[in-house]
Amino acid sequence: MPSQGGKKVGMVVLGIVAVVLVLVCVFTLVFAHIVMNGKRPTIQEAWDWQSARYDTSFYHDLDKTDYVVKSFDGYELHVELLHNPQPTDRYVIFSHGNTDNHIGSLKYVQLFMGLGYNCIVYDMRGHGEDVPTHATYGLIEGKDLAELVKDTRARYPQISQLGLHGESMGGSTTIEALQYRPQVDFAVSDCAFADLESTVRQKLKSMHLPEFLVGLADVGIRVLYGYKLDDMRPIDTLGDNGIPILYIHGDADTTVPPQSAQQLYDRTQGTKQLHYVAGANHAESVLVAPDEYRETVSGFLAQL
Repeated sequence: MPSQGGKKVGMVVLGIVAVVLVLVCVFTLVFAHIVMNGKRPTIQEAWDWQSARYDTSFYHDLDKTDYVVKSFDGYELHVELLHNPQPTDRYVIFSHGNTDNHIGSLKYVQLFMGLGYNCIVYDMRGHGEDVPTHATYGLIEGKDLAELVKDTRARYPQISQLGLHGESMGGSTTIEALQYRPQVDFAVSDCAFADLESTVRQKLKSMHLPEFLVGLADVGIRVLYGYKLDDMRPIDTLGDNGIPILYIHGDADTTVPPQSAQQLYDRTQGTKQLHYVAGANHAESVLVAPDEYRETVSGFLAQL
């Protein structure tokens, strides 16, 4: 028979194992929550961040129209049309990055207005003025964007050309939306990820954390949200794409691997172009090289 001391040691070991398992489970769920949510700034916080990096004063003088668009499931997206001071029948819809809101799209507005477009910015699902909810990194947001395209076509029937522009998760959302055959003429994808798992691995690497945590995140996402990391792969939607796509990516991006743009480009069918901006980190290309960015976009659009 085991001694009394042996029983006590066994109980202690079991207790330690139980505590470790509980901690691992808690960490897994918390990590999954962070991946799918993150800290989201208020409209004012986003405005302050943008204004510290470039001149946002042009926004105050623009004629604006605010409205709400119901998506496929009734979820309400807050939308704002920024009217070009020069009358035009061309429009572009901007999708911002994860944890940002429509204010984050302003750094592209003057560029596109200069090219003759009215600009539509909106809060992606769960962001800005929308009802809080978790992100799905383009999986559901792509459906939202496709619905927004339908609404835009119906709301402004005089449109002669309609394009999409997305940054980071907004870029991946733009790619995801194309599988629903939205009536758009072009798309610009800036620093989009090809698949979420690679982006999570990149983030862990930059934080000097072990990559096995990706597996824990996947388990937690499945438990909390009913998705898996492998569901969030914009690259898999491009096999029969027919919309011209311009990919832009900073070659110093430490958030989304620069090779993601090459992977997306290689998978894309139809008209496509890839441009890297030297020295630009994540979502900084238009700030690091505004003239180069403008020339790249205008050159791409001139070919359509």
